[in-house]
Amino acid sequence: VKDPKMTKAKKEKVEEESGSTENTYQDLIANINAIAQPLASRKLTKKLYKCVKKASKQKQIRRGVKEVQKFINKGEKGIVVLAGDTLPIDVYCHIPVMCEDRSLPYAYVPSKVDLGTSAGSKRPTCVIMIKPHEDYQEAYDECLEEVTSLPAPL
Repeated sequence: VKDPKMTKAKKEKVEEESGSTENTYQDLIANINAIAQPLASRKLTKKLYKCVKKASKQKQIRRGVKEVQKFINKGEKGIVVLAGDTLPIDVYCHIPVMCEDRSLPYAYVPSKVDLGTSAGSKRPTCVIMIKPHEDYQEAYDECLEEVTSLPAPL
């Protein structure tokens, strides 16, 4: 979408239709905060977004800090996906600790806007829990395997 004659409004319209943004993975990584470890690779990030999309169609996601925190405390299982560009960090810095205490897999993705979009929301979302479900079990298992193989933060 790099056409010099195209206006800004027109560019945004084209981006909306194609479902892609101009920001590359590298651009997004530049904006992540200090605690975003383990960070998902570009490939895993795409897989996680797809899995979130499938899960949200089946109503099998928990969205937002309060909701995810509540269900982690209740002992619900799933993959926790956190946005790496959330500021201030204090909003959700306790979630990885809760996940480690209950041995839940978690990973950071670079963008809260993309995470919210993949969940079918117009609002950015800083944390989502994907619950297992038979309709997308294969995608879930693949993500689970890759997220658990990520190096643990120090």
